[in-house]
Amino acid sequence: MDLSLVIPVRNEADNITPLIAEIRAALDGRCDYEVVYVDDGSRDATAQLLASARRDFPRLRVLRHRSSCGQSTALLTGIRAARGTWIATLDGDGQNDPADIHTLLMARDAAGGDPLLLLAGQRRQRRDSALKRLSSRIANNVRAWLLQDRTPDTGCGLKLFARTTFLALPHFDHMHRFLPALVLRAGGRVQSVAVTHRPRRCGQSNYGVFDRLWIGIVDLFGVLWLRRRQKLPVVVEDETNPL
Repeated sequence: MDLSLVIPVRNEADNITPLIAEIRAALDGRCDYEVVYVDDGSRDATAQLLASARRDFPRLRVLRHRSSCGQSTALLTGIRAARGTWIATLDGDGQNDPADIHTLLMARDAAGGDPLLLLAGQRRQRRDSALKRLSSRIANNVRAWLLQDRTPDTGCGLKLFARTTFLALPHFDHMHRFLPALVLRAGGRVQSVAVTHRPRRCGQSNYGVFDRLWIGIVDLFGVLWLRRRQKLPVVVEDETNPL
């Protein structure tokens, strides 16, 4: 299987059905794919709607955390279970356009399918509140200055990468916000691709602006610590004839 689309969700009942319809419209007939939803301990009707969707959509797989473990853990659960060689991630709130997955796939193919390449969506026109846009701009600038990850928008949920590359990275809570820096740390490269961003149609965000800000600062210094202790060896095989 070429592609696994991994979508972590928590309390996104109103967005399940319309997003799955958009995914099918975007990917059916274009590639061999599966959709892996990870329900991170939802307390609304998310689980029931996903179970109902599975009856009509055989490409859909559903995993569930009994209690909420956070977005990074939900992504790890989905990617470990995924069958695809490549992983696309998508936010479950409908703000990412599934049609942009094809754009990322074309960028991957144009780059030769390098498994060490991370394609990161870059939201050109953010459809969020002014406060959220401002906090993201500040966080992106600080992160880019300290980590030198050469990625203008690490917060975009739309990304494409090889499954083996992700599973080789260090895993910790909130690590999804630092994927570009972690991939670069592992000797990979990152390419940003312009994607669409849409206003949230239903439900409420599971994250507060200031909660993310303070947690992000702590995590940022953790990633800096990881980078300082990384050594990438240059391996040369000895091909001389033994005596």
